[in-house]
Amino acid sequence: MNRPHVVYSEEILREGFGIADRRIPLSDRVELLEALSDTGLRRITVGAFVSPRYVPQMEAFEQLLRSFRPRPGVEYLTFTHNRRAQVKALEFSPPLTVEEDVCTLFQDICDVHQRRNMNRSIEQGMQGWGEAIADAQARGVRRARAAIASAWGSNFLGPFSREYRMWSLQQQIDALQAAGMEVFEIGLHDSQSFCLPHEMEQDMAEIRRRWPSVRHFHLHMHDARGMAMPSIYAALRHMDASDTVLIEGTLGGVGGGQYCGNGMASGMAPTEDLLHMLEGMGIPTGVDMGRLIDCVWMLERMLGHATFGHVSKAGPRPQRPDAFYDPNLPAIESLQAARHFRLGPQAYQEEGYSPWKHPIMGPWFTGPDHAKA
Repeated sequence: MNRPHVVYSEEILREGFGIADRRIPLSDRVELLEALSDTGLRRITVGAFVSPRYVPQMEAFEQLLRSFRPRPGVEYLTFTHNRRAQVKALEFSPPLTVEEDVCTLFQDICDVHQRRNMNRSIEQGMQGWGEAIADAQARGVRRARAAIASAWGSNFLGPFSREYRMWSLQQQIDALQAAGMEVFEIGLHDSQSFCLPHEMEQDMAEIRRRWPSVRHFHLHMHDARGMAMPSIYAALRHMDASDTVLIEGTLGGVGGGQYCGNGMASGMAPTEDLLHMLEGMGIPTGVDMGRLIDCVWMLERMLGHATFGHVSKAGPRPQRPDAFYDPNLPAIESLQAARHFRLGPQAYQEEGYSPWKHPIMGPWFTGPDHAKA
């Protein structure tokens, strides 16, 4: 199998709770974090050191770090978007995992979103690259990554061209290579949900052509228009076993940005749906899907509304005889009744009905053995 190595990062505690009701109790956040830690997930971003002025939901982040019980084998990370955040992460390590020190250049290529989100223009952001590179060099850092946000377009300015995307990456890569840095990773962030799968395919092909030595990729795809999963799949199709890709998503697809104009409707690729797809593609995740779905239902109770994923509602595809549905399962209509895949008959006992006069004894079809297709 010629599939890339996938590193999955669960972002619900930062991306999701960063836009959810700020009144969600700390105890609920701790409960969810510890439950997620028991699913087999190996990488969980737990929040960010940001000003409560911009993200008031992160006001209790440091308290969260002091409150939960870390699980062995799980990396707990924070969004280190500047030097101050890196220093704070070191202060809270453990439980936080501090990864390899890498020089990271990151540019939102929508000037409006850049100003709304970071309070500075694209030009001002670029002017800070020299200082960031010099600071990394002073620490002995020699490896670097380049990344762009709002990569495919903007709710404020419309779609962006491939030429503009590649130019924006080239500016970063030129600056890094001029300083003697090895650029090993390229990140593509769809902050405003503009990507379409065919664009991802064409971009990956162009990135391969321009920077063939880059074998690490980072995808952060928002889902306001339902294209996050298809676009991720398109990217995976252009990678092979020599590639590593970090993919970020959120439990239930809950997430978004306050400054893109879509709010929580932005969403992300739902963790349960994405991991279900990866497993089906033959890319192992090591995650217990049943426990993960339990976490989605826990999250829904905390939020007070349904989340955006599908596998938590219909269940994963039944693969083994012990998971196949009973042929005499009653008629299933509601979302609650559909939870029988996890809860058994108690899910539909209040509403299920059976219109058949006789039990279904089949299958009687005697054609080719479709089960072995």
